[in-house]
Amino acid sequence: MSNTRIAFIGAGNMAASLIGGLRAKGLDAAQICASDPGAESRTRVSTEHGIETFADNAEAIQDANVIVLAVKPQAMKAVCETLRPSLKPDQLLVSIAAGINCASLKNWLGASPIVRCMPNTPSLLRQGVSGLYATAEVSAEQRDQAQELLSAVGIAVWLEEEQQLDAVTAVSGSGPAYFFLLIEAMTAAGVKLGLPRAVAEQLAAQTALGAAHMAVSSDVDAAELRRRVTSPGGTTQAAIESFQAGGFEALVEKALGAAAHRSAELAEQLGQ
Repeated sequence: MSNTRIAFIGAGNMAASLIGGLRAKGLDAAQICASDPGAESRTRVSTEHGIETFADNAEAIQDANVIVLAVKPQAMKAVCETLRPSLKPDQLLVSIAAGINCASLKNWLGASPIVRCMPNTPSLLRQGVSGLYATAEVSAEQRDQAQELLSAVGIAVWLEEEQQLDAVTAVSGSGPAYFFLLIEAMTAAGVKLGLPRAVAEQLAAQTALGAAHMAVSSDVDAAELRRRVTSPGGTTQAAIESFQAGGFEALVEKALGAAAHRSAELAEQLGQ
């Protein structure tokens, strides 16, 4: 990325997170710029990261190698159609907008190299994970650029088929909310068992964090980790059996299926 210039279209939270991650990894502020219609957003990202900002999108992308489309899905069509006359054939477009497929982006932008990404909100803390899909026009060098861009805020995983992004949305894109729901439920249960709410919240959240660290750093899968902490006839086994008697695994499968289905529906509603 040493000679790469990156322009962000949109300077909201996710764009600011990516910019912060790139700066933390050593990318010079002069290599990054952002455009946004809101003066407050431009001032914030410029002050925090020392980058140049623009009110005009076309001006921002003039010398860019990589253009990051970081606008709301509902605004994507209008933004792309205004960018199209100013695009150069070798500029890489990276979309981080949910629900907008590559066919729609090509229709609005022309035959540009496109990488479509699905990041998640922990990216704001540089603890995210993103699914990436590249169109046929994307070169090996451009894949590396997209990889480095998303790796600045966590882990980047490449997909062979675009439709797999619906599954990524279901598992990791929406996934943080599932864990927040579990933390909420564990906190409420802890209070009913006699704990002060603040203590129950701390216990539930820190346990989730610790378990996630173990899952990520271990050389065995989650099922084995679960077995290792589930002593026969013990307290954990009692809880696990209660979860399973309530159809826990089937409920998770149903919930993720609903999220993936909705992701595909949104692509149809917002696209082309």
